[in-house]
Amino acid sequence: MTTVDTHCPYCALQCGMAIGAEGTGITITPRADVPANAGGALCQKGWTAAELLTNGERLTGPLLHGNPVSWEEALDHVAARLIALRDEHGPDAVAVFGGGGLTNEKAYLLGKLARVALGTSQIDYNGRFCMSSAAAASIRAFGMDRGMPFPVTDLAGADVVLLAGANPAETMPPFVRHLEGARLVVIDPRRTATARLAWLHLRPAPGTDLALALGLLHLAVAEDLVDASYVAGRTTGFEAVRTSLASWWPERVERVTGVPVQRMREAVRALAFARNAYVLTGRGAEQHAKGTDTVSAFVNLALALGLPGRPGSGYGCLTGQGNGQGGREHGQKADQLPGYRRIDDPAAREHVAGVWGVRPEDLPGPGRSAYELLDALGTPGGPRAMLLFGSNPVVSAPDSSRIAARLRALDLLVVCDVVMSETAALADVVLPVTQWAEETGTMTNLEGRVLLRRRALAPPPGVRGDLEVIAGLARRLGHDFADDPAEVFEELRRASAGGTADYAGITYERIAGETGVFWPCPEPGHAGTPRPFLDSFPTPDGRARFVPVEHRPPAEEVDDDYPVHLTTGRVLAHYQSGAQTRRIASLTAASPHPYVELHPDLAERLAIEAGDLVRVTSRRGTDEAVARISDAIRSDTVFMPFHWEGANRLTNPALDPASRMPEFKVCAVRVERVS
Repeated sequence: MTTVDTHCPYCALQCGMAIGAEGTGITITPRADVPANAGGALCQKGWTAAELLTNGERLTGPLLHGNPVSWEEALDHVAARLIALRDEHGPDAVAVFGGGGLTNEKAYLLGKLARVALGTSQIDYNGRFCMSSAAAASIRAFGMDRGMPFPVTDLAGADVVLLAGANPAETMPPFVRHLEGARLVVIDPRRTATARLAWLHLRPAPGTDLALALGLLHLAVAEDLVDASYVAGRTTGFEAVRTSLASWWPERVERVTGVPVQRMREAVRALAFARNAYVLTGRGAEQHAKGTDTVSAFVNLALALGLPGRPGSGYGCLTGQGNGQGGREHGQKADQLPGYRRIDDPAAREHVAGVWGVRPEDLPGPGRSAYELLDALGTPGGPRAMLLFGSNPVVSAPDSSRIAARLRALDLLVVCDVVMSETAALADVVLPVTQWAEETGTMTNLEGRVLLRRRALAPPPGVRGDLEVIAGLARRLGHDFADDPAEVFEELRRASAGGTADYAGITYERIAGETGVFWPCPEPGHAGTPRPFLDSFPTPDGRARFVPVEHRPPAEEVDDDYPVHLTTGRVLAHYQSGAQTRRIASLTAASPHPYVELHPDLAERLAIEAGDLVRVTSRRGTDEAVARISDAIRSDTVFMPFHWEGANRLTNPALDPASRMPEFKVCAVRVERVS
């Protein structure tokens, strides 16, 4: 049997695996040469990934209004409609929506399609719902957004790791192996699988993480635990932050968050007295209308303790989607060009325009962010058509019933997908595309390591790669785009050169030979940059910046009509919108349906028993699911997983002013027994 080395199709850990094929059988074997795998581990999603390639729900031919058509007919129809809508309503009548699971090559070419072939500013991607708050906070503190600015293997040397709003024991289980030597401080309103591993679990009320971070830093200052020499030598702005903490004395923080003062003290002292320590944030801290400020507060804590840019310590963010890092670096975000360049920077526009062979003034400016883009579809002045790649917003967007209505209002919806997702079911044109093991391309994992996924299997007849689809549309619009992954990556290297995320020195050959290369890597002889902050920070003065922030309540507070908090998250067996994992028999058996997790006290007050059908209602919609009674949740909060259509009918689309992240993690709901 011949095997091909590649990487898992799921999370940003991008575990290494080898795929073998013989006859109709496909085998998955973990690779021990990939550091993220922690010696060859895979989670149950990775072990069962072969089923993605063989399940009977695979799309194998283009559909036009639900009817099978040829590829030529489908692409001709799409191009003709795009041209007509653009001619009638202007270039911004056409929108493009991407995904954090697309390869770097796809993300790059999608951005080029939007800005060169379509001339539209209306492009964004579902990673806006994932990493945007941490990215915004990292840029304003460090001058760079690289989720973890150190190799994941560095965590093995940590004495203490604080995880704020992260549950890697369920979202990326092999990652937990890197934490086995550390005392874990976990901040989460639920006693998750990760919290059960913790030395110390802090359980704030949903929406109060920012107040808790301010309280922790207040204690560090009050107890003289600040690393004064580090603050003086490597940072700016500390005095303004110190002054802003005056009103966040520990007892007030306890009243706001519900976290006892003594536990806050234990957490701060553990971090301060550790030889090596890390502060890591996840979606629980970030998916709020104040998510950027919340992450900034945790970054301020890490800076005050002297952690970022010190060997063996630091701050990092646990990226979620498979290419959540690379996906936001190369042009599918509304405000960016390749290389993590700002689209409103004249020098950036000139450089990228030169690579693309167009005039800088012909490139559009910034467009709408993800939710704002989806919410504008089919409205006066909004896009009339959308091309959608690698995303399922009918399940994953907040206030999802509203977004489904906006998608239905379009004159043209084109969806490229592997299966008939909930969003594809609404499309005028559905284009079947290759998936992870059927294509070659690069991914950039949570530590900024550029990896190579290799084609191991031929796709089913009738299926094309996303790059072929993009190039085919571009050709019909009068532009010649490469569709070979290696050619596209060579162009990406040139476009990224000199940018923050500089891939100029990275090649497929280097990635294969070195099991990944860390960016920035500005030239072929460069070793890559696994730890970019050791000598200085990429800010104008080389110093990290403290940013004063102030706590504010959730955008929507509980009241008599909606008296309970709702928070959402993942479960071990499923991934993102579930379009892939809900089609794998063993994963569906492990977690067959959505549920509502309630504390026993709340369940008793509402006369709800385990197994009852429960209705959860917010100001935006209603969903029903089976009750699960557990003291792992706070008595003022219910939890629902978001892998099925329904939970996001309830969530709040209130946006963070900096990152435009919606407030997924807290809203007010009413809960009642149905049967």
